[in-house]
Amino acid sequence: MTAATRDAALHLGVLTLLAGLWFVLPTYHSGNLARIMVLAVYAMGYNLLFGYTGLLSLGHALFFAAGMYGLAIAMQQGGWSAAPGFLAGLIAALVVSGVAGALALRTTGVAFMIVTLMFAQAGYLTVLYFGAITRGDEGFVIPQAARSLAGIDLTTPANRYFAALILFGAVFLGLAWLVRSPFGRTLIAIRENEARAKMLGYDTHAYKLRAVILSGTISGASGAAYALLFGYAGATFATVQYSIFPLLWVLLGGAGTTIGPLIGAIFMFYLIDLASGVTDAYMLIAGVVLVLLTLFAPQGLAGTLRNRVWPWLP
Repeated sequence: MTAATRDAALHLGVLTLLAGLWFVLPTYHSGNLARIMVLAVYAMGYNLLFGYTGLLSLGHALFFAAGMYGLAIAMQQGGWSAAPGFLAGLIAALVVSGVAGALALRTTGVAFMIVTLMFAQAGYLTVLYFGAITRGDEGFVIPQAARSLAGIDLTTPANRYFAALILFGAVFLGLAWLVRSPFGRTLIAIRENEARAKMLGYDTHAYKLRAVILSGTISGASGAAYALLFGYAGATFATVQYSIFPLLWVLLGGAGTTIGPLIGAIFMFYLIDLASGVTDAYMLIAGVVLVLLTLFAPQGLAGTLRNRVWPWLP
């Protein structure tokens, strides 16, 4: 079996499994899985920048919130329907990531991380400052009547689940193709040795800027989908906490793997969910588990499987 065939089988198998889970999972868990798939798209956008390009960002909440508020403001204040509202969210994330990337890439290393963190905090403060438009901490509740796409009511559990699956599948398969393409290979070369990539004639700055824009736009798509499918957009999603989450999901699942973001998002979601049912100090339990995983599986769950069992895992 060729590598391309194995890759296709893996990715299509994951999507088939997710589709089949709708018919066997209880309502509570299928609802959780719909939320996880949307957040996994966010993690996949982050993984493109961190896992494949080697740029550690602490500002991705800015892009997630840009997509979320782009859709929410267009629908709530402008009276737009879901489809143009989602497009507005994508455009907002694309513009914000382009501007932030152009400025942040004037720095490198730790400075890049700090600058992206500052941009995210500035975005959060902007949401609060323009509270008359954004509703600040209170946020938007998008009416159920407005949450339909092409006549399909996205507020029903089944439609919401499969809408999340379609978005996840499109990004999942798209990134699986991208990282195997010449563009993706160039990003990996930059991650491994940027100086050598420059010597080979690649414009590494241009490639990194494209990676930031694509990563930010995917993250914005996740934010817009979250607001549309779950009916809420608030300033909480622009906080630094939501910049840390995708980093944790990617590290836990396996940076630089296509399946890692989904695994990390599922693991983190249910770790907190189960721990909170045992004790009020659930974050202490989550912290201990995360430390143990970092010590004994530093490549993440999918990365460890790739190193020890399935070396072909993309």
